[in-house]
Amino acid sequence: MNYESADFAALEERIGYHFKDPSFLRTALTHKSFANEYHTSKIPHYERLEFLGDAILEYICSEVLYEKYPELQEGELTKKRASLVCEYTLSQISKELGYSEYVYVSHGEELTGGKERSSILCDLFESVLGAIYMDGGIEPSKQYVKKHLLTDIEHKTLFIDAKTILQEYAQKQGLDVTYELTGQSGPDHLRTYTTVVKIGGTVYSTGQAHSIKGAQMEAAHKTILQLGLDEIK
Repeated sequence: MNYESADFAALEERIGYHFKDPSFLRTALTHKSFANEYHTSKIPHYERLEFLGDAILEYICSEVLYEKYPELQEGELTKKRASLVCEYTLSQISKELGYSEYVYVSHGEELTGGKERSSILCDLFESVLGAIYMDGGIEPSKQYVKKHLLTDIEHKTLFIDAKTILQEYAQKQGLDVTYELTGQSGPDHLRTYTTVVKIGGTVYSTGQAHSIKGAQMEAAHKTILQLGLDEIK
């Protein structure tokens, strides 16, 4: 995909926002490794937009949760927000939107699976939000977050409670839940851990994240969906 002449029309349709200045979206989809590969400062990367998008995302989620759950206290609202803006949730949405098809990464980063890496996909959700804000302001930013993240909030917030839900389920069955680290890859500063969850010795789902705890949470979340426990909650 050519950097200067890429056509983002299909992606904009998926996002639900058409940019007046396409350079904002191009920058939002440019990883630092791509800019570094060309040894030039003329190619901006997404880190500044991600910084902006992160703050905007927290504000929008806080406002929506505040209005939607008047009965919840600060701690409970914070917990819900944390599960919505976590790496796993945002990376899944970015996968669905197809950001991996458009993101610019270095050749080396692409060879090591960078386009599908959850940390990069999470960043992209926030950088695109930052780009929308810079191009169109707060209202289209809210529409983007509400359309792609703040639907089906109860299911999305299951992630942060997944291990507890699974533990309670297993206890009722008289079974133990265990998490087994099955692999790790990548450099020390960006290690990816792979974990499987077992219930009564039976292997269920696998999780991957940049921390063992995160990998366990992802595995637990996939398992409660697999078992249909999200319908019980």
